Amino acid sequence: MAEELKDRMEAQFQEEQLIALLQQGDIVAFRDQFLDLHPYDQGQFYEKVDPDIRQIIYQYLSPKELATIFEAIELDDEEYPIFIEEMEASYAAEMLGEMYTDDAVDVLNELDQDQTSHFLKIMDEEAAQDIRELLHYEQDTAGSIMTTEYVAVAENSNVRSAMTILRNEAQEAETIYYIFVVDDQNRLTGVLSLRDLIIAGEDTLIRDIRNERVVSVLVTDDQEDVAQVMRDYNFVALPVTNSRNEMLGIITVDDIIDVIDEEAEEDYSKFAGVSDMETFDTSPFTAAKKRLPWLVCLLFLGMITANLVDLFTDTLSKVALLAAFIPLIGGTSGNSGTQALAVAVRGISNGDTEKESKWKLVTREMLTGLVMGVICGVIAVSIVFFWKHEFILGLLVGVAICCSIVVATVAGAIIPLLMDRLKIDPAVASGPFITTLNDITSILIYLGIATVFVEQLM
Repeated sequence: MAEELKDRMEAQFQEEQLIALLQQGDIVAFRDQFLDLHPYDQGQFYEKVDPDIRQIIYQYLSPKELATIFEAIELDDEEYPIFIEEMEASYAAEMLGEMYTDDAVDVLNELDQDQTSHFLKIMDEEAAQDIRELLHYEQDTAGSIMTTEYVAVAENSNVRSAMTILRNEAQEAETIYYIFVVDDQNRLTGVLSLRDLIIAGEDTLIRDIRNERVVSVLVTDDQEDVAQVMRDYNFVALPVTNSRNEMLGIITVDDIIDVIDEEAEEDYSKFAGVSDMETFDTSPFTAAKKRLPWLVCLLFLGMITANLVDLFTDTLSKVALLAAFIPLIGGTSGNSGTQALAVAVRGISNGDTEKESKWKLVTREMLTGLVMGVICGVIAVSIVFFWKHEFILGLLVGVAICCSIVVATVAGAIIPLLMDRLKIDPAVASGPFITTLNDITSILIYLGIATVFVEQLM
């Protein structure tokens, strides 16, 4: 704790020093101190300071130096236009041209079409052409997150010429740990590691040392599937090809980390019944607009619950104490259903359900629900008996909890599997939906059993 406090104080002191140097106009001291920082720390400082301070930064840093910062910072999508509009158009265009192509595309995708077109017209033509090639790919596909800055060598060349290519292109390439091998039609035929290239003799032909068992993804593949491949094989970079196996670009591990974060946030928002993740800066009206569709839907589902309770009015009027346990049974079944849902959605997103039978998953969840139901049921019987001295009522509550947990657990496993089968994102079978659905079934089970045995309860 003390060490963490010390680090925070040092970071704050350094931030104050940098701001003071900017305000004093000491460009040499600022550049010496600022450029000595890690790009992430540079990005944190740049993001935190006021717009008037950033205006001085734009005067003191070249577009290429700022490009390194923009590649390191993690801004919300709606923040990119704000930062870009602070800069002069020519400065912003040059900075975007200096960024890795995939990172520049990420920024431009957050700007309106007119801004994007303007920047592409005034930036370096070669950089603009590379960016245009990526911009036409659909969002959330391999093409939209790949970069065209990679090292490729011809299969008929030798190690000496490959090393020359590597030295010439290393400065611009996003990674040099993998060197991709292509034929004379630019079709991917293999891959080399940097180690393979270094230890081979200079006259050795590339085709003799390449690894032909290369794993690649199609440019149209979903980014979530690409992340799964990257995770399974522990790659640093993954080649992207078209349907003719022509090499188009690579996806690096830092881009995949961003994809994993993005997909996790998206799934979490759906799981919580929110259409889009909100930030603390989201206005109340915008937040309400995003949340209302689910709430209205759940409101109508909740009316079914109310109607069910109304159907059993006679039973509740005869034994009023039954009503006290409705929230308990509904809440317990809803929680168990949400747990099963989380396991199923995670299994689908990780690809685990492809490796084993889906019915095996459902059977396991049913048995798990049965074990949990029996234990919770016994506990409920004991509590009601010692609290109200009503064994029959306790037994009724215990049996209802046991049955509700089993049904809720099975539903929590089956619903996302069915949605996945129908090509619907299983994350939309969110916690609120499952909870409301289980409220209906648990009340039906509980009050249905109570109606059958109401005479014994009186």
